Amino acid sequence: MRRVLGVLLALCTAALTFAGAGTARAATHTPVIFVHGYTGNASNWVTAEALFAAAGYSGDELYAYDYNWAQSNRTSAAGLAAYVNQVRQRTGASKVDIVNHSMGGLVTDWYVKQLGGTASVAHVASLAGANHGTTYAGACLVYPSCQEMYPGSSFIATVTSGDETPGPTRFATWYSPCDGIIIPYTSTALSGAANNYVACQTHLGYLTDAVVLSQVRAFLAT
Repeated sequence: MRRVLGVLLALCTAALTFAGAGTARAATHTPVIFVHGYTGNASNWVTAEALFAAAGYSGDELYAYDYNWAQSNRTSAAGLAAYVNQVRQRTGASKVDIVNHSMGGLVTDWYVKQLGGTASVAHVASLAGANHGTTYAGACLVYPSCQEMYPGSSFIATVTSGDETPGPTRFATWYSPCDGIIIPYTSTALSGAANNYVACQTHLGYLTDAVVLSQVRAFLAT
């Protein structure tokens, strides 16, 4: 009898553990990786991380990819691919969400389109992304990243060819005529994405815009 009771107790404990695990999993979010832009770094996302945390995201669900903005965006995209895999391994998530800003749009686009990122990315949110390049990059052509970011470059031609929003990954962009850095400002919009026109926001203003960041968070929940 004692042996039977022990078995029953073990089964009940396993069932409760399984139920608890199911509840915890249902309450978690897809991990978010923030990707900064030209001259940026991981600290650009302090406000965004705070807003996401206030909405229930845990520290294990928020990450910022830091990279050398002066190097080729191809190199940065390869680093992003490795970083995504690290986050997936750490969290056990099958996919991540990516939120990018400025040149981070090109890093993300190259990873998703050229390096098979659609299999690992559920959502891409691009804030003032240089997705079709910007003539502002003419001021920094000494750097490979800016050479690639200039409209008409072979990098832009490759990353914008074919389907701009491939695979099951969902895309959204936010762009504004007050940007001042992405020229033309419509460069951010992607064919097939949910493109959100912002009446007036500066290029760096997106990083602390609680309204836009809340819209991004809502998009990631879809």
